[in-house]
Amino acid sequence: MDFESAADRVDVTRPHPARRYDYWLGGSANFEADRRSADAVAAAFPSIHFAVLENRRFLRRAVEYLTATAGIRQFLDIGTGLPTAGNVHELAQRIAPESRVVYVDNDPIVLYHARELLDSTPGGATAYIDGDLRDPAAILNHPALAGTLDLDQPVALMLCAVLHFLTDEMHPHDVIHTLRDALPPGSYITLTHATSDHLSIEDLDAAVEANQRSGVPFQLRSTAEVLRFFDGFDLVPPGVTSVIDWHETEWRPHPRREAVSMLGGMGRLN
Repeated sequence: MDFESAADRVDVTRPHPARRYDYWLGGSANFEADRRSADAVAAAFPSIHFAVLENRRFLRRAVEYLTATAGIRQFLDIGTGLPTAGNVHELAQRIAPESRVVYVDNDPIVLYHARELLDSTPGGATAYIDGDLRDPAAILNHPALAGTLDLDQPVALMLCAVLHFLTDEMHPHDVIHTLRDALPPGSYITLTHATSDHLSIEDLDAAVEANQRSGVPFQLRSTAEVLRFFDGFDLVPPGVTSVIDWHETEWRPHPRREAVSMLGGMGRLN
């Protein structure tokens, strides 16, 4: 994998979701176009920083559940984003060192930093695919996936904060069906998705307009719309909820659901 040449492919003139997310998390692997796009969204939704932090908290709880409770040892994380504290392999291998993880993202700068995602325990394995969720067949047919995961054994498909970048015109349900059909029984899907559920008409209009100005395709969806992504899966209780509520067991101060506006859920394939 050519990590170094990846930096030469970075288009600094166009915003990218992974770099914009990095900016909201306080990272430095972002550019002026990413910051302008992120600030346009934050102007309409000032609590976006809470949303990205709560999304990371959800990811931690979900991986812990999948590893410790569901017994999953294989993960396919699409829309990985830039490496940060608490990557999937770190969370899973802390519980089960033999866990195997394949990361997927389409931003060259994520590829450039992907070596940090390949620091596996000796008994486990990690791999990185420079791929795009909009082309699931290419991901499934990539040799790095076949060399790391056994698709005859259960896999946890992780789609955290990525499906809202696929508008209806990109046929996201077809994408999910292709991925689902490649998974064996006992596999799981875990996803988070920005929602319009808690927004007033005025705030929704402002959010839609801000996302259009941001230069990044984006679509808010309701709980009913997000539930469609779980077709063919049995929802893990409590179903699709705000990410701040899903399997949260410790009391802590946290923002209101309206301030996060992010849904999360998990389903099992029978």
